[in-house]
Amino acid sequence: MPGKPFPTDWFLRARLKLRHMQLFLALDEHRNLHRAAASLNLSQPAASKLLSDLEDALGIQLFDRHPRGIEPNRYGALLTRHARLILSELGEVGAELTALQAGHSGRVQIGTVTAPAVEYLVPVIDRVQQAHPRLRIAVELETSDVLIDHVQHGRLDFALARLSKARDPSAFLYEEIGEEELSFICRDGHPLQALGRPAELEELIGQRWALPPRGTLLRDRVDSMFRSAGLPEPTQVVESASPVMLTAMVASTDFVTVIARAMAALFQGQDRFAILPFSQRFTVEPFGIVRLRDRPLSPGAATVLDAIRAAIVTVG
Repeated sequence: MPGKPFPTDWFLRARLKLRHMQLFLALDEHRNLHRAAASLNLSQPAASKLLSDLEDALGIQLFDRHPRGIEPNRYGALLTRHARLILSELGEVGAELTALQAGHSGRVQIGTVTAPAVEYLVPVIDRVQQAHPRLRIAVELETSDVLIDHVQHGRLDFALARLSKARDPSAFLYEEIGEEELSFICRDGHPLQALGRPAELEELIGQRWALPPRGTLLRDRVDSMFRSAGLPEPTQVVESASPVMLTAMVASTDFVTVIARAMAALFQGQDRFAILPFSQRFTVEPFGIVRLRDRPLSPGAATVLDAIRAAIVTVG
C-alpha cells in the first residue's frame, strides 16, 4: 500500500538539518558509517543517531545496512542527490558573497565538448575576462553524458553539449547551436596526401586507425559511415579514450584519427599534422547550450552565457 503523501513542509516537521545533508554525502562517498562520521568530525554513535532520528521522523529507511557497510536505497539516493544540489547552491552563495565583498564578480563553471570549446569558448573567455578581470571561469572538457550529469547535480552552471534522448527533457533548457563537423587527420607527409585529391571512403578502409573505444560518439560515427556505404569497418584499429594518445599516435606514425574540425584546424598549423581531404562532409549530431530549467544562473554565469550567444550569432 502506498504511504501518505509528504506535506510541503515535511523537512521542517522532520527537523532536517544541513548536518543531515552533509552526512548523506559522506555516506554516499564512503559507504561506511565510521569513515563517514570521521570525515565530518563526528563520533560513530552521533552519526548513527543523527541518521536514525531522521529515518524515524520520516517513517522510511534511507540507507541499507550491511555487514560490510552502508549504502543508500532509492529514498536515500533521492535525498542525497538533492542534498548535493542544495549544498552546492549554498557554497556558491558564500563564494558570491565573498566575491561581492572583495569587488569580484563570482565564479562560473562551464562544461563543453570539443568543437564549441575552440570555436566559441576561447574567444568568449578572452573578451569576458578583459571586461571583467576578476570573474573566475572554470572549464570542463568532457563527453556530453558526463557534462549533463554534472549540470544536473549542480557542478556546472551550464554546458555546451548534446542532450540525449535518454534524458528527461523537462528538467533542462536546451538551445541548439548546430552540428559538429569532423575531420580526419594524419601526419604531415602521410602517403594519402600524395593522392593530390580528396580521399574516397574505400581508400580509408585499409588505413591504420587510432580511434576512441566502441560506444563513444566519434567511434560509432566512424563505424556507421562505413556501414552506411556498404563497406566493412577498418580492422587495424588501436583504441584509446585519451585524445592525447590518439594525436600522439598520428603525429609520429601513419595512423589516421578523427577529431572535431575546429580542433583539427589548430593542429594543422603545427607542421606535424594535416587535415586529410575527404570527398564527403562528415558531422555528428547537433550540440547546444544545456542548463537546468529550475536553477537560475548567477550574474557571472549569465554574463558568460550572453557572450556565448552573441558569439554564436557572429560565427553563424
